[in-house]
Amino acid sequence: MKFYTADLCDEHKDNVQVLDNIFKSYGKNTKCFGEIVTLKLDEQNGALITLLKSEGRERVAVVDVDSKYFAVVGENLMKYALENNWAGIIINGYVRDIEQTSQIDVALYALGTCPRKSFKESIFQEDVDLEFAGAKINAGEYLYADLDGIIISKTQLF
Repeated sequence: MKFYTADLCDEHKDNVQVLDNIFKSYGKNTKCFGEIVTLKLDEQNGALITLLKSEGRERVAVVDVDSKYFAVVGENLMKYALENNWAGIIINGYVRDIEQTSQIDVALYALGTCPRKSFKESIFQEDVDLEFAGAKINAGEYLYADLDGIIISKTQLF
């Protein structure tokens, strides 16, 4: 992928939002870009499993998780993302199985790790407006991520 978020910020400074620098890379791919699909989770990842089993079309799943006590992405979900052509997953929450996820050709960014997953049923909302890390994130916008940071644009930048 031939883009750098720093260059995109320079070229489109009035048209991008920069997320707070709180995310770490846990996938083999450290870069991704694509149209955003949003998901709001309580703590259980059933809705995310369903989403990642659907055709990704090189989009990016952006997930806001209420719980700080459970991981919502691990090795199996990353395999679904790879099999179904998702460019990346951004988790405002936690992940696990990072030795394995770091070997899967999908970008994965999250706040950190937690070995525990939730087994209870919980609520979710798909294609909703999200607000975290100092940015407002809407389904249908475009996300660009690399090791310098994550940015959002209302329109495709290249």
